[in-house]
Amino acid sequence: MKNVFLGEYIKQRRLDLGLTQEQLCEGICKPMTLSRLENGKQTPSRNRINVLLQRLGLPDDRYFALLSKNELEMEALKKEISACGVTAKTSDGFEKLAQLEKMTDPDDQIARQYILSFKVLLGRLDGRYTPKEQIDLLMQAIRLTVPRFELDQIEQFLYSRDEITMVNQIGLAYSDDGQNEKAAEIYAQLLRYVRKHFQETITSIGVLPLILYNYARVLDLCGRYEEGAELAQECRKACIQYGHYQELPRCLEIEAECRHFMGDDKSSRELYYQSYYLCKVIGYQVGLDVVIKEAKEYLGITFED
Repeated sequence: MKNVFLGEYIKQRRLDLGLTQEQLCEGICKPMTLSRLENGKQTPSRNRINVLLQRLGLPDDRYFALLSKNELEMEALKKEISACGVTAKTSDGFEKLAQLEKMTDPDDQIARQYILSFKVLLGRLDGRYTPKEQIDLLMQAIRLTVPRFELDQIEQFLYSRDEITMVNQIGLAYSDDGQNEKAAEIYAQLLRYVRKHFQETITSIGVLPLILYNYARVLDLCGRYEEGAELAQECRKACIQYGHYQELPRCLEIEAECRHFMGDDKSSRELYYQSYYLCKVIGYQVGLDVVIKEAKEYLGITFED
Protein backbone atom coordinates (compact mmCIF):
# COMPACT_ATOMS: atom_id res chain seq x y z
CA MET A 1 0.00 0.00 0.00
CA LYS A 2 1.41 3.40 -0.88
CA ASN A 3 1.41 5.61 2.20
CA VAL A 4 0.43 8.72 0.24
CA PHE A 5 -2.60 7.10 -1.32
CA LEU A 6 -3.77 5.56 1.95
CA GLY A 7 -3.46 8.93 3.64
CA GLU A 8 -5.32 10.71 0.84
CA TYR A 9 -8.06 8.08 0.99
CA ILE A 10 -8.52 8.53 4.75
CA LYS A 11 -8.37 12.33 4.52
CA GLN A 12 -10.97 12.52 1.74
CA ARG A 13 -13.33 10.19 3.59
CA ARG A 14 -12.87 12.20 6.80
CA LEU A 15 -13.66 15.45 5.00
CA ASP A 16 -16.68 13.87 3.28
CA LEU A 17 -18.03 12.98 6.71
CA GLY A 18 -17.23 16.44 8.11
CA LEU A 19 -14.87 15.15 10.79
CA THR A 20 -11.89 16.96 12.24
CA GLN A 21 -8.60 15.16 12.77
CA GLU A 22 -9.15 15.38 16.52
CA GLN A 23 -12.57 13.70 16.26
CA LEU A 24 -11.32 10.88 14.09
CA CYS A 25 -8.16 10.01 16.01
CA GLU A 26 -9.40 10.54 19.57
CA GLY A 27 -8.14 7.72 21.76
CA ILE A 28 -6.18 6.19 18.86
CA CYS A 29 -3.29 8.47 18.14
CA LYS A 30 -2.26 12.12 18.32
CA PRO A 31 -3.66 14.49 15.68
CA MET A 32 -0.10 15.09 14.52
CA THR A 33 0.25 11.35 13.77
CA LEU A 34 -2.95 11.42 11.74
CA SER A 35 -1.76 14.53 9.92
CA ARG A 36 1.47 12.78 8.98
CA LEU A 37 -0.51 9.74 7.78
CA GLU A 38 -2.78 11.91 5.63
CA ASN A 39 0.29 13.54 4.08
CA GLY A 40 2.02 10.23 3.39
CA LYS A 41 4.85 10.90 5.85
CA GLN A 42 4.08 8.25 8.44
CA THR A 43 2.26 4.93 8.70
CA PRO A 44 0.86 4.04 12.13
CA SER A 45 0.52 0.43 13.24
CA ARG A 46 -1.93 -1.72 11.35
CA ASN A 47 -4.22 -1.92 14.38
CA ARG A 48 -4.50 1.86 14.50
CA ILE A 49 -5.15 2.05 10.77
CA ASN A 50 -7.85 -0.60 11.13
CA VAL A 51 -9.60 1.43 13.82
CA LEU A 52 -9.34 4.63 11.77
CA LEU A 53 -10.86 2.89 8.76
CA GLN A 54 -13.61 1.36 10.89
CA ARG A 55 -14.46 4.72 12.35
CA LEU A 56 -14.79 6.05 8.80
CA GLY A 57 -17.14 3.20 7.93
CA LEU A 58 -14.60 1.60 5.61
CA PRO A 59 -13.63 -2.09 5.44
CA ASP A 60 -10.34 -2.56 7.25
CA ASP A 61 -9.29 -5.49 5.03
CA ARG A 62 -9.00 -3.48 1.82
CA TYR A 63 -6.43 -0.80 2.42
CA PHE A 64 -3.51 -2.89 1.21
CA ALA A 65 -5.23 -3.16 -2.18
CA LEU A 66 -6.04 0.52 -2.62
CA LEU A 67 -3.25 1.35 -5.05
CA SER A 68 -5.02 3.44 -7.66
CA LYS A 69 -8.40 4.66 -8.80
CA ASN A 70 -8.32 2.06 -11.58
CA GLU A 71 -7.78 -0.74 -9.10
CA LEU A 72 -10.58 0.53 -6.89
CA GLU A 73 -12.91 0.42 -9.90
CA MET A 74 -11.69 -3.08 -10.74
CA GLU A 75 -12.33 -4.24 -7.17
CA ALA A 76 -15.85 -2.84 -7.33
CA LEU A 77 -16.48 -4.65 -10.61
CA LYS A 78 -15.24 -7.91 -9.12
CA LYS A 79 -17.74 -7.61 -6.29
CA GLU A 80 -20.53 -7.05 -8.80
CA ILE A 81 -19.38 -10.03 -10.87
CA SER A 82 -19.28 -12.24 -7.77
CA ALA A 83 -22.81 -11.15 -6.93
CA CYS A 84 -23.94 -12.12 -10.43
CA GLY A 85 -22.52 -15.58 -9.83
CA VAL A 86 -24.48 -15.93 -6.59
CA THR A 87 -27.75 -14.68 -8.12
CA ALA A 88 -27.21 -16.52 -11.44
CA LYS A 89 -27.50 -13.28 -13.44
CA THR A 90 -25.11 -14.60 -16.06
CA SER A 91 -25.77 -12.02 -18.79
CA ASP A 92 -24.99 -9.17 -16.42
CA GLY A 93 -21.96 -11.06 -15.19
CA PHE A 94 -20.51 -11.50 -18.68
CA GLU A 95 -21.11 -7.82 -19.46
CA LYS A 96 -19.20 -6.82 -16.33
CA LEU A 97 -16.43 -9.29 -17.16
CA ALA A 98 -16.07 -7.59 -20.54
CA GLN A 99 -15.73 -4.23 -18.77
CA LEU A 100 -13.12 -5.67 -16.44
CA GLU A 101 -11.20 -7.17 -19.35
CA LYS A 102 -10.93 -3.75 -21.01
CA MET A 103 -9.48 -2.30 -17.81
CA THR A 104 -6.95 -5.10 -17.32
CA ASP A 105 -3.34 -4.70 -18.36
CA PRO A 106 -2.06 -7.53 -20.60
CA ASP A 107 0.63 -8.40 -18.05
CA ASP A 108 -1.77 -8.51 -15.09
CA GLN A 109 -1.80 -12.28 -14.62
CA ILE A 110 -3.97 -12.27 -11.52
CA ALA A 111 -6.74 -10.18 -13.09
CA ARG A 112 -6.67 -12.29 -16.26
CA GLN A 113 -6.89 -15.40 -14.10
CA TYR A 114 -9.91 -14.00 -12.28
CA ILE A 115 -11.64 -13.24 -15.58
CA LEU A 116 -11.10 -16.77 -16.93
CA SER A 117 -12.27 -18.45 -13.74
CA PHE A 118 -15.45 -16.37 -13.58
CA LYS A 119 -16.17 -17.01 -17.24
CA VAL A 120 -16.21 -20.68 -16.32
CA LEU A 121 -18.35 -20.12 -13.22
CA LEU A 122 -20.95 -18.09 -15.11
CA GLY A 123 -20.71 -20.32 -18.19
CA ARG A 124 -21.40 -23.38 -16.05
CA LEU A 125 -24.58 -21.72 -14.80
CA ASP A 126 -25.97 -20.92 -18.25
CA GLY A 127 -24.54 -23.97 -20.02
CA ARG A 128 -22.41 -22.14 -22.58
CA TYR A 129 -19.33 -24.25 -21.83
CA THR A 130 -19.14 -28.04 -21.84
CA PRO A 131 -17.34 -29.66 -18.90
CA LYS A 132 -14.30 -30.30 -21.10
CA GLU A 133 -14.24 -26.65 -22.18
CA GLN A 134 -14.47 -25.62 -18.55
CA ILE A 135 -11.49 -27.81 -17.68
CA ASP A 136 -9.42 -26.34 -20.53
CA LEU A 137 -10.21 -22.76 -19.48
CA LEU A 138 -9.49 -23.44 -15.83
CA MET A 139 -6.19 -25.12 -16.60
CA GLN A 140 -5.24 -22.05 -18.65
CA ALA A 141 -6.27 -19.84 -15.75
CA ILE A 142 -4.37 -21.57 -12.98
CA ARG A 143 -1.24 -21.93 -15.10
CA LEU A 144 -1.08 -18.16 -15.38
CA THR A 145 0.23 -18.11 -11.81
CA VAL A 146 1.23 -21.77 -11.30
CA PRO A 147 2.92 -22.53 -14.66
CA ARG A 148 3.87 -26.14 -13.81
CA PHE A 149 0.48 -27.10 -12.42
CA GLU A 150 -0.61 -30.71 -13.04
CA LEU A 151 -3.65 -32.48 -11.63
CA ASP A 152 -1.63 -35.43 -10.34
CA GLN A 153 0.78 -33.12 -8.50
CA ILE A 154 -1.60 -30.72 -6.76
CA GLU A 155 0.16 -30.94 -3.40
CA GLN A 156 3.55 -29.90 -4.82
CA PHE A 157 2.63 -26.23 -5.27
CA LEU A 158 1.48 -23.28 -3.14
CA TYR A 159 -1.87 -21.64 -3.79
CA SER A 160 -3.84 -18.54 -2.95
CA ARG A 161 -7.45 -18.79 -1.87
CA ASP A 162 -8.57 -18.00 -5.44
CA GLU A 163 -6.30 -20.67 -6.88
CA ILE A 164 -7.72 -23.26 -4.47
CA THR A 165 -11.19 -22.24 -5.65
CA MET A 166 -10.09 -22.83 -9.26
CA VAL A 167 -8.86 -26.33 -8.46
CA ASN A 168 -12.23 -26.90 -6.80
CA GLN A 169 -13.90 -25.75 -10.03
CA ILE A 170 -11.81 -28.24 -12.01
CA GLY A 171 -13.10 -31.00 -9.74
CA LEU A 172 -16.67 -29.84 -10.37
CA ALA A 173 -16.10 -29.90 -14.13
CA TYR A 174 -14.78 -33.47 -14.04
CA SER A 175 -17.82 -34.47 -11.99
CA ASP A 176 -20.13 -32.74 -14.49
CA ASP A 177 -18.38 -34.77 -17.19
CA GLY A 178 -19.26 -37.99 -15.36
CA GLN A 179 -15.67 -38.57 -14.19
CA ASN A 180 -16.45 -38.71 -10.49
CA GLU A 181 -13.54 -40.94 -9.52
CA LYS A 182 -11.17 -38.43 -11.15
CA ALA A 183 -12.94 -35.61 -9.31
CA ALA A 184 -12.56 -37.56 -6.04
CA GLU A 185 -8.79 -37.83 -6.64
CA ILE A 186 -8.61 -34.06 -7.16
CA TYR A 187 -10.54 -33.34 -3.96
CA ALA A 188 -8.49 -35.84 -1.94
CA GLN A 189 -5.29 -34.01 -2.89
CA LEU A 190 -6.87 -30.61 -2.35
CA LEU A 191 -8.16 -31.55 1.10
CA ARG A 192 -4.73 -32.80 2.17
CA TYR A 193 -3.18 -29.58 0.91
CA VAL A 194 -5.62 -27.34 2.79
CA ARG A 195 -5.24 -29.31 6.00
CA LYS A 196 -1.48 -28.98 5.76
CA HIS A 197 -1.09 -25.37 4.64
CA PHE A 198 -4.16 -23.48 5.82
CA GLN A 199 -4.71 -24.55 9.41
CA GLU A 200 -4.15 -21.06 10.78
CA THR A 201 -6.33 -19.31 8.22
CA ILE A 202 -9.18 -21.76 7.72
CA THR A 203 -11.51 -19.59 9.79
CA SER A 204 -11.13 -16.65 7.41
CA ILE A 205 -10.79 -18.20 3.98
CA GLY A 206 -13.71 -20.64 4.19
CA VAL A 207 -12.25 -23.19 1.80
CA LEU A 208 -12.48 -26.20 4.11
CA PRO A 209 -16.30 -26.52 4.09
CA LEU A 210 -16.33 -25.94 0.32
CA ILE A 211 -13.86 -28.76 -0.36
CA LEU A 212 -15.41 -31.11 2.18
CA TYR A 213 -18.85 -30.65 0.63
CA ASN A 214 -17.71 -31.20 -2.95
CA TYR A 215 -15.56 -34.18 -1.98
CA ALA A 216 -18.49 -35.74 -0.10
CA ARG A 217 -20.76 -35.09 -3.08
CA VAL A 218 -18.54 -36.90 -5.60
CA LEU A 219 -17.99 -39.80 -3.17
CA ASP A 220 -21.77 -40.10 -2.93
CA LEU A 221 -21.98 -40.16 -6.73
CA CYS A 222 -19.25 -42.84 -6.78
CA GLY A 223 -21.29 -45.00 -4.40
CA ARG A 224 -18.67 -44.60 -1.67
CA TYR A 225 -21.37 -43.84 0.88
CA GLU A 226 -19.50 -44.39 4.17
CA GLU A 227 -16.68 -42.08 3.11
CA GLY A 228 -19.19 -39.57 1.77
CA ALA A 229 -21.20 -39.55 4.98
CA GLU A 230 -18.06 -39.11 7.08
CA LEU A 231 -16.89 -36.11 5.05
CA ALA A 232 -20.38 -34.58 4.93
CA GLN A 233 -20.54 -34.85 8.72
CA GLU A 234 -17.11 -33.20 8.98
CA CYS A 235 -18.33 -30.47 6.62
CA ARG A 236 -21.37 -29.89 8.82
CA LYS A 237 -19.17 -29.47 11.88
CA ALA A 238 -16.73 -27.19 10.01
CA CYS A 239 -19.56 -24.94 8.82
CA ILE A 240 -20.71 -24.43 12.39
CA GLN A 241 -17.24 -24.20 13.94
CA TYR A 242 -15.87 -21.67 11.46
CA GLY A 243 -19.05 -19.72 10.78
CA HIS A 244 -19.26 -20.57 7.07
CA TYR A 245 -22.87 -21.67 6.63
CA GLN A 246 -23.21 -21.60 2.83
CA GLU A 247 -22.50 -25.32 2.50
CA LEU A 248 -24.50 -26.40 5.56
CA PRO A 249 -27.86 -27.30 3.96
CA ARG A 250 -26.10 -29.04 1.08
CA CYS A 251 -23.83 -31.17 3.26
CA LEU A 252 -26.88 -32.18 5.35
CA GLU A 253 -28.59 -33.38 2.16
CA ILE A 254 -25.51 -35.32 1.03
CA GLU A 255 -25.15 -37.01 4.40
CA ALA A 256 -28.86 -37.83 4.41
CA GLU A 257 -28.59 -39.54 1.02
CA CYS A 258 -25.46 -41.46 2.04
CA ARG A 259 -27.07 -42.60 5.31
CA HIS A 260 -30.08 -43.89 3.38
CA PHE A 261 -27.93 -46.01 1.09
CA MET A 262 -26.03 -47.26 4.14
CA GLY A 263 -29.36 -48.52 5.53
CA ASP A 264 -29.64 -45.92 8.31
CA ASP A 265 -33.01 -44.39 7.41
CA LYS A 266 -33.57 -43.03 10.92
CA SER A 267 -30.55 -40.74 10.64
CA SER A 268 -31.36 -40.03 7.00
CA ARG A 269 -34.88 -38.85 7.88
CA GLU A 270 -33.61 -36.48 10.58
CA LEU A 271 -30.96 -35.02 8.28
CA TYR A 272 -33.45 -34.46 5.45
CA TYR A 273 -35.74 -32.56 7.81
CA GLN A 274 -32.83 -30.41 9.02
CA SER A 275 -31.77 -29.65 5.45
CA TYR A 276 -35.36 -28.91 4.39
CA TYR A 277 -36.03 -26.36 7.10
CA LEU A 278 -32.64 -24.72 6.71
CA CYS A 279 -33.23 -24.36 2.94
CA LYS A 280 -36.62 -22.83 3.73
CA VAL A 281 -35.15 -20.34 6.18
CA ILE A 282 -32.42 -19.09 3.83
CA GLY A 283 -34.55 -19.28 0.66
CA TYR A 284 -32.31 -21.82 -1.06
CA GLN A 285 -34.79 -23.08 -3.66
CA VAL A 286 -32.45 -25.36 -5.63
CA GLY A 287 -31.48 -27.21 -2.48
CA LEU A 288 -35.08 -27.33 -1.36
CA ASP A 289 -36.16 -28.99 -4.61
CA VAL A 290 -33.43 -31.63 -4.25
CA VAL A 291 -34.36 -32.41 -0.65
CA ILE A 292 -38.09 -32.69 -1.43
CA LYS A 293 -37.44 -35.03 -4.36
CA GLU A 294 -34.97 -37.29 -2.56
CA ALA A 295 -36.86 -37.47 0.74
CA LYS A 296 -40.05 -38.53 -1.06
CA GLU A 297 -38.28 -41.02 -3.33
CA TYR A 298 -36.14 -42.66 -0.64
CA LEU A 299 -38.26 -42.36 2.51
CA GLY A 300 -41.77 -41.44 1.40
CA ILE A 301 -41.56 -38.11 3.20
CA THR A 302 -43.96 -35.37 2.13
CA PHE A 303 -43.08 -32.07 3.69
CA GLU A 304 -45.87 -29.76 4.81
CA ASP A 305 -45.47 -25.96 4.67
